[in-house]
Amino acid sequence: MGGTSSVPDRRQLSSSFEFLPPDMSELRVVLLGNSWSERSSVGNFILGQPKFNTNGKPCCVRFQGQLIDKKIVLINTPDLLHPNIPDDKLTQYVENCVTLSAPGPHVFLLVLQPEDLTEEQKRNLCRVLQLFSDQSFHHSLVLISTPRQESLGFMEKYREHPPLKDIIKKCNYRFLWYKNLELAELLTRLVQVVKQNNEKHVEH
Repeated sequence: MGGTSSVPDRRQLSSSFEFLPPDMSELRVVLLGNSWSERSSVGNFILGQPKFNTNGKPCCVRFQGQLIDKKIVLINTPDLLHPNIPDDKLTQYVENCVTLSAPGPHVFLLVLQPEDLTEEQKRNLCRVLQLFSDQSFHHSLVLISTPRQESLGFMEKYREHPPLKDIIKKCNYRFLWYKNLELAELLTRLVQVVKQNNEKHVEH
């Protein structure tokens, strides 16, 4: 999968991470999506080390990394888009994630596999984000996973996939492709989301 071939050099991130406002000591990011292994892989890519178990049981788990003089905190989530999660269980999972991201996440990174993303999962994702806050989509960035089988024009094809297209629109067209993504670019886009929300985190 693109973006995971090498451990990023933290020394090269100083210029990109200077964009974080001086009064922010950490950036808190919640990983959501339709694949635990994909979310975990992205988390490990950001942290530069394999802290998330890509083959483990999906759960609420928090890890943090050091980027220059700032911290980045990642909260991975259970498979919240699963259609058979009871309402009370879903609420409990969200509450656990809220606790781990206290006082609140700055960004929701939506790691989505278009080929597996169904209309039902799209509805469940919207429901989950609403449980966090009615402002969640304003704090969200879509990261489109690399398809398992690439074909000519696959990027345009998957971008037009109706459930993914709807979510990108709800996120005010903030999206990235994971294929060939540089860590500095991802961090810069995360910080842009923070700035667009006046440096405020999501309040549950």
